[in-house]
Amino acid sequence: MVGIKDIAKAAGVSISTVSYALNGNPKITDETRAKIMKLAEEMNYVPNMAARTLKRQQTNIIGVYLTDYAGSFYGELLDGIKRGLEFHGYEMIVCSGKKSQLFIPEKMVDGAIVLDWTFDSEQILQFAHRGHKLVVLDREIEHANIRKVLLDNAGGTSLAIEQFAKLRPEKLYLISGPTKGYDSQKRLVTSEKELNLYTIPYEIIAGNFTESSGYEAGEKIMKQQPQFPIHIFSFNDEMAVGLYKYFKGTNLKIGKDVSIIGFDNIEIGKYLRPPLATISYSKHRWGMLAAKKVVQLLQDEPTESELIYTTFVRRDSFLGKEG
Repeated sequence: MVGIKDIAKAAGVSISTVSYALNGNPKITDETRAKIMKLAEEMNYVPNMAARTLKRQQTNIIGVYLTDYAGSFYGELLDGIKRGLEFHGYEMIVCSGKKSQLFIPEKMVDGAIVLDWTFDSEQILQFAHRGHKLVVLDREIEHANIRKVLLDNAGGTSLAIEQFAKLRPEKLYLISGPTKGYDSQKRLVTSEKELNLYTIPYEIIAGNFTESSGYEAGEKIMKQQPQFPIHIFSFNDEMAVGLYKYFKGTNLKIGKDVSIIGFDNIEIGKYLRPPLATISYSKHRWGMLAAKKVVQLLQDEPTESELIYTTFVRRDSFLGKEG
Protein backbone atom coordinates (compact mmCIF):
# COMPACT_ATOMS: atom_id res chain seq x y z
CA MET A 1 0.00 0.00 0.00
CA VAL A 2 1.28 3.45 -0.96
CA GLY A 3 2.06 5.74 1.99
CA ILE A 4 3.00 9.40 2.33
CA LYS A 5 6.71 8.41 2.40
CA ASP A 6 6.35 7.03 -1.12
CA ILE A 7 4.64 10.19 -2.34
CA ALA A 8 7.31 12.36 -0.69
CA LYS A 9 10.06 10.36 -2.43
CA ALA A 10 8.36 10.61 -5.83
CA ALA A 11 7.74 14.35 -5.40
CA GLY A 12 11.18 15.12 -4.01
CA VAL A 13 9.76 16.83 -0.94
CA SER A 14 9.60 16.15 2.78
CA ILE A 15 7.00 13.93 4.43
CA SER A 16 5.61 16.95 6.30
CA THR A 17 5.07 18.78 2.99
CA VAL A 18 3.03 15.85 1.67
CA SER A 19 1.04 15.78 4.92
CA TYR A 20 0.31 19.51 4.62
CA ALA A 21 -0.88 19.04 1.02
CA LEU A 22 -3.16 16.10 1.78
CA ASN A 23 -4.73 17.86 4.77
CA GLY A 24 -5.25 21.23 3.06
CA ASN A 25 -2.73 23.10 5.22
CA PRO A 26 -2.04 26.64 3.85
CA LYS A 27 1.69 26.43 4.70
CA ILE A 28 2.50 25.23 1.16
CA THR A 29 1.89 26.82 -2.25
CA ASP A 30 -1.00 25.91 -4.50
CA GLU A 31 1.51 24.69 -7.11
CA THR A 32 3.15 22.25 -4.67
CA ARG A 33 -0.23 21.06 -3.40
CA ALA A 34 -1.48 20.41 -6.94
CA LYS A 35 1.68 18.45 -7.77
CA ILE A 36 1.38 16.27 -4.66
CA MET A 37 -2.36 15.67 -5.09
CA LYS A 38 -1.78 14.61 -8.71
CA LEU A 39 0.93 12.17 -7.62
CA ALA A 40 -1.27 10.79 -4.83
CA GLU A 41 -4.04 10.09 -7.35
CA GLU A 42 -1.68 8.48 -9.86
CA MET A 43 -0.16 6.27 -7.14
CA ASN A 44 -3.64 5.26 -5.84
CA TYR A 45 -2.94 6.63 -2.37
CA VAL A 46 -5.63 5.77 0.21
CA PRO A 47 -5.55 7.74 3.53
CA ASN A 48 -5.08 5.68 6.68
CA MET A 49 -8.26 6.53 8.57
CA ALA A 50 -7.14 4.98 11.85
CA ALA A 51 -3.85 6.90 11.85
CA ARG A 52 -5.65 10.11 11.01
CA THR A 53 -8.08 9.58 13.86
CA LEU A 54 -5.28 9.00 16.36
CA LYS A 55 -3.54 12.19 15.28
CA ARG A 56 -6.56 14.50 15.02
CA GLN A 57 -8.73 12.82 17.69
CA GLN A 58 -11.75 13.25 15.43
CA THR A 59 -13.25 11.55 12.40
CA ASN A 60 -16.10 13.90 11.48
CA ILE A 61 -18.28 10.78 11.39
CA ILE A 62 -21.39 10.15 13.53
CA GLY A 63 -22.54 6.63 14.30
CA VAL A 64 -26.29 6.10 13.78
CA TYR A 65 -27.44 3.01 15.71
CA LEU A 66 -30.62 1.24 14.58
CA THR A 67 -32.24 -1.98 15.82
CA ASP A 68 -32.47 -3.18 12.20
CA TYR A 69 -33.06 -1.85 8.69
CA ALA A 70 -36.29 -3.71 7.90
CA GLY A 71 -39.40 -2.00 6.58
CA SER A 72 -39.85 1.42 4.98
CA PHE A 73 -39.72 3.49 8.18
CA TYR A 74 -36.03 4.45 8.22
CA GLY A 75 -35.53 6.11 4.82
CA GLU A 76 -36.83 9.59 5.67
CA LEU A 77 -35.25 9.57 9.12
CA LEU A 78 -31.80 8.67 7.78
CA ASP A 79 -32.10 11.23 5.00
CA GLY A 80 -32.84 13.89 7.62
CA ILE A 81 -29.83 12.84 9.70
CA LYS A 82 -27.60 12.74 6.62
CA ARG A 83 -28.63 16.21 5.44
CA GLY A 84 -28.34 17.66 8.93
CA LEU A 85 -24.84 16.30 9.41
CA GLU A 86 -23.65 17.33 5.94
CA PHE A 87 -24.62 20.92 6.68
CA HIS A 88 -22.15 20.89 9.59
CA GLY A 89 -19.40 19.01 7.75
CA TYR A 90 -20.07 15.56 9.22
CA GLU A 91 -20.88 12.21 7.67
CA MET A 92 -22.72 9.21 9.14
CA ILE A 93 -22.20 5.50 9.37
CA VAL A 94 -25.30 3.37 10.06
CA CYS A 95 -24.69 0.59 12.56
CA SER A 96 -26.55 -2.33 14.10
CA GLY A 97 -25.35 -4.91 16.63
CA LYS A 98 -23.21 -5.08 19.77
CA LYS A 99 -19.79 -5.07 18.09
CA SER A 100 -20.44 -1.80 16.28
CA GLN A 101 -21.06 -0.14 19.66
CA LEU A 102 -17.29 -0.36 20.19
CA PHE A 103 -16.87 2.33 17.53
CA ILE A 104 -17.77 4.87 20.24
CA PRO A 105 -15.09 4.11 22.90
CA GLU A 106 -12.55 3.34 20.18
CA LYS A 107 -13.25 6.84 18.78
CA MET A 108 -13.99 5.60 15.29
CA VAL A 109 -16.97 7.97 15.45
CA ASP A 110 -17.14 11.40 17.10
CA GLY A 111 -20.61 10.91 18.52
CA ALA A 112 -23.72 8.76 18.19
CA ILE A 113 -27.44 8.92 17.46
CA VAL A 114 -29.32 5.95 18.96
CA LEU A 115 -32.64 4.45 17.85
CA ASP A 116 -31.92 0.90 18.98
CA TRP A 117 -33.73 -0.67 21.94
CA THR A 118 -31.05 -3.41 22.09
CA PHE A 119 -28.43 -0.74 22.95
CA ASP A 120 -28.34 -0.96 26.74
CA SER A 121 -29.07 2.30 28.57
CA GLU A 122 -26.40 1.59 31.18
CA GLN A 123 -23.85 1.25 28.39
CA ILE A 124 -24.99 4.56 26.90
CA LEU A 125 -24.58 6.22 30.32
CA GLN A 126 -21.10 4.75 30.68
CA PHE A 127 -20.10 6.22 27.32
CA ALA A 128 -21.54 9.59 28.38
CA HIS A 129 -19.60 9.47 31.67
CA ARG A 130 -16.41 9.01 29.62
CA GLY A 131 -17.17 12.19 27.66
CA HIS A 132 -18.79 10.77 24.53
CA LYS A 133 -21.65 12.80 23.05
CA LEU A 134 -24.91 11.00 22.25
CA VAL A 135 -28.44 11.77 21.12
CA VAL A 136 -31.13 9.21 21.93
CA LEU A 137 -34.41 8.88 20.03
CA ASP A 138 -35.91 5.97 21.93
CA ARG A 139 -35.57 6.36 25.71
CA GLU A 140 -35.74 8.79 28.62
CA ILE A 141 -32.25 9.13 29.99
CA GLU A 142 -30.48 12.07 31.62
CA HIS A 143 -26.83 13.12 31.38
CA ALA A 144 -24.94 16.29 30.50
CA ASN A 145 -23.51 14.56 27.39
CA ILE A 146 -26.87 13.18 26.23
CA ARG A 147 -29.80 14.89 24.53
CA LYS A 148 -33.22 13.38 23.75
CA VAL A 149 -35.24 13.92 20.60
CA LEU A 150 -38.34 11.83 21.28
CA LEU A 151 -41.64 11.30 19.53
CA ASP A 152 -44.73 12.56 21.30
CA ASN A 153 -46.07 9.01 21.48
CA ALA A 154 -48.59 9.92 24.18
CA GLY A 155 -50.04 12.77 22.14
CA GLY A 156 -50.24 10.72 18.94
CA THR A 157 -51.85 7.78 20.69
CA SER A 158 -54.40 10.02 22.38
CA LEU A 159 -55.36 11.42 18.97
CA ALA A 160 -55.99 7.91 17.64
CA ILE A 161 -58.00 6.76 20.66
CA GLU A 162 -60.06 9.95 20.55
CA GLN A 163 -61.07 9.13 16.97
CA PHE A 164 -62.16 5.62 17.91
CA ALA A 165 -63.98 6.93 21.01
CA LYS A 166 -66.28 8.97 18.75
CA LEU A 167 -67.51 5.68 17.25
CA ARG A 168 -68.19 4.06 20.65
CA PRO A 169 -66.92 0.65 19.49
CA GLU A 170 -67.97 -2.56 21.25
CA LYS A 171 -64.28 -3.43 21.38
CA LEU A 172 -60.97 -2.01 20.17
CA TYR A 173 -58.07 -4.25 19.17
CA LEU A 174 -54.59 -2.90 19.94
CA ILE A 175 -51.78 -4.39 17.85
CA SER A 176 -48.74 -3.68 20.01
CA GLY A 177 -45.02 -3.59 19.20
CA PRO A 178 -41.82 -4.96 20.78
CA THR A 179 -42.12 -5.34 24.56
CA LYS A 180 -38.75 -3.64 25.08
CA GLY A 181 -39.33 -0.86 22.55
CA TYR A 182 -39.76 2.62 24.03
CA ASP A 183 -42.21 3.89 21.40
CA SER A 184 -44.31 0.73 21.55
CA GLN A 185 -44.58 0.76 25.33
CA LYS A 186 -45.46 4.46 25.43
CA ARG A 187 -48.25 3.83 22.92
CA LEU A 188 -49.50 0.87 24.93
CA VAL A 189 -49.54 2.66 28.29
CA THR A 190 -51.32 5.68 26.80
CA SER A 191 -53.84 3.51 24.92
CA GLU A 192 -54.85 1.67 28.08
CA LYS A 193 -55.12 4.91 30.04
CA GLU A 194 -57.29 6.59 27.40
CA LEU A 195 -59.51 3.55 26.78
CA ASN A 196 -60.15 3.17 30.49
CA LEU A 197 -61.07 6.86 30.59
CA TYR A 198 -63.58 6.34 27.78
CA THR A 199 -64.69 2.96 29.26
CA ILE A 200 -64.08 1.22 25.93
CA PRO A 201 -63.30 -2.54 26.11
CA TYR A 202 -60.08 -3.53 24.39
CA GLU A 203 -57.80 -6.46 23.67
CA ILE A 204 -54.05 -6.37 23.17
CA ILE A 205 -52.59 -8.57 20.43
CA ALA A 206 -48.80 -8.76 20.57
CA GLY A 207 -46.94 -7.70 17.44
CA ASN A 208 -43.34 -6.72 16.76
CA PHE A 209 -43.66 -3.81 14.29
CA THR A 210 -43.29 -6.15 11.26
CA GLU A 211 -45.70 -6.72 8.40
CA SER A 212 -45.88 -10.44 9.17
CA SER A 213 -46.94 -9.81 12.77
CA GLY A 214 -49.76 -7.60 11.47
CA TYR A 215 -50.94 -10.42 9.21
CA GLU A 216 -50.86 -12.84 12.17
CA ALA A 217 -52.84 -10.34 14.26
CA GLY A 218 -55.57 -10.33 11.62
CA GLU A 219 -55.77 -14.11 11.83
CA LYS A 220 -56.06 -14.01 15.63
CA ILE A 221 -58.83 -11.41 15.51
CA MET A 222 -60.91 -13.39 13.02
CA LYS A 223 -60.58 -16.63 15.02
CA GLN A 224 -62.57 -14.87 17.76
CA GLN A 225 -65.56 -14.36 15.42
CA PRO A 226 -65.66 -10.63 16.31
CA GLN A 227 -68.60 -8.29 16.00
CA PHE A 228 -68.65 -5.97 12.99
CA PRO A 229 -67.34 -3.49 12.26
CA ILE A 230 -63.94 -4.48 13.63
CA HIS A 231 -61.91 -1.59 15.06
CA ILE A 232 -58.10 -1.86 15.11
CA PHE A 233 -55.36 0.51 16.28
CA SER A 234 -52.06 -0.73 14.86
CA PHE A 235 -49.07 0.72 16.74
CA ASN A 236 -47.22 1.17 13.45
CA ASP A 237 -48.05 1.26 9.75
CA GLU A 238 -45.92 -1.77 8.85
CA MET A 239 -48.23 -4.01 10.88
CA ALA A 240 -51.23 -2.28 9.32
CA VAL A 241 -49.91 -3.31 5.88
CA GLY A 242 -49.93 -6.89 7.18
CA LEU A 243 -53.56 -6.45 8.24
CA TYR A 244 -54.41 -5.27 4.72
CA LYS A 245 -52.80 -8.37 3.25
CA TYR A 246 -54.74 -10.62 5.60
CA PHE A 247 -58.14 -9.02 5.04
CA LYS A 248 -57.58 -9.02 1.28
CA GLY A 249 -57.95 -12.80 1.50
CA THR A 250 -61.35 -12.52 3.21
CA ASN A 251 -64.72 -11.17 2.12
CA LEU A 252 -64.35 -8.21 4.52
CA LYS A 253 -63.69 -4.69 3.27
CA ILE A 254 -61.35 -2.29 5.08
CA GLY A 255 -63.14 1.02 5.54
CA LYS A 256 -66.51 -0.72 5.68
CA ASP A 257 -66.26 -3.90 7.79
CA VAL A 258 -62.88 -3.12 9.31
CA SER A 259 -61.71 0.24 10.66
CA ILE A 260 -57.92 0.75 11.02
CA ILE A 261 -55.65 3.55 12.23
CA GLY A 262 -51.89 3.10 12.02
CA PHE A 263 -48.92 5.10 13.32
CA ASP A 264 -45.91 6.59 11.44
CA ASN A 265 -47.44 7.69 8.12
CA ILE A 266 -45.04 5.70 5.97
CA GLU A 267 -45.12 6.45 2.23
CA ILE A 268 -46.92 3.28 1.17
CA GLY A 269 -49.90 4.06 3.43
CA LYS A 270 -51.45 6.63 1.10
CA TYR A 271 -51.23 4.21 -1.84
CA LEU A 272 -53.06 1.35 -0.13
CA ARG A 273 -56.68 0.77 -1.13
CA PRO A 274 -58.34 2.29 0.77
CA PRO A 275 -55.61 4.70 1.96
CA LEU A 276 -54.48 4.12 5.56
CA ALA A 277 -55.52 6.54 8.30
CA THR A 278 -52.52 7.13 10.54
CA ILE A 279 -50.69 9.22 13.09
CA SER A 280 -48.14 11.38 11.31
CA TYR A 281 -44.99 13.30 12.19
CA SER A 282 -41.98 14.51 10.24
CA LYS A 283 -39.37 11.76 10.22
CA HIS A 284 -37.13 14.05 8.16
CA ARG A 285 -37.30 16.78 10.81
CA TRP A 286 -36.70 14.16 13.51
CA GLY A 287 -33.46 13.20 11.80
CA MET A 288 -32.42 16.81 11.14
CA LEU A 289 -32.95 17.72 14.80
CA ALA A 290 -31.01 14.67 16.01
CA ALA A 291 -28.10 15.65 13.77
CA LYS A 292 -28.19 19.25 14.99
CA LYS A 293 -28.22 18.18 18.65
CA VAL A 294 -25.23 15.85 18.39
CA VAL A 295 -23.18 18.51 16.55
CA GLN A 296 -24.10 21.11 19.18
CA LEU A 297 -22.94 18.72 21.91
CA LEU A 298 -19.67 18.12 20.09
CA GLN A 299 -19.10 21.85 19.70
CA ASP A 300 -20.05 22.57 23.32
CA GLU A 301 -22.98 24.75 22.28
CA PRO A 302 -26.10 25.14 24.46
CA THR A 303 -28.83 22.70 23.37
CA GLU A 304 -31.98 21.22 24.88
CA SER A 305 -33.90 17.99 24.42
CA GLU A 306 -36.99 18.20 22.19
CA LEU A 307 -40.26 16.46 21.30
CA ILE A 308 -41.47 15.65 17.79
CA TYR A 309 -45.20 16.37 17.67
CA THR A 310 -47.85 14.34 15.87
CA THR A 311 -51.07 14.84 13.88
CA PHE A 312 -53.94 12.59 12.81
CA VAL A 313 -54.21 11.93 9.07
CA ARG A 314 -57.79 10.97 8.23
CA ARG A 315 -58.09 8.49 5.36
CA ASP A 316 -60.64 5.95 4.21
CA SER A 317 -59.42 2.96 6.27
CA PHE A 318 -61.09 4.67 9.24
CA LEU A 319 -64.88 4.61 9.47
CA GLY A 320 -65.25 7.88 11.35
CA LYS A 321 -66.51 11.06 9.72
CA GLU A 322 -65.01 14.54 9.88
CA GLY A 323 -65.58 16.53 13.06
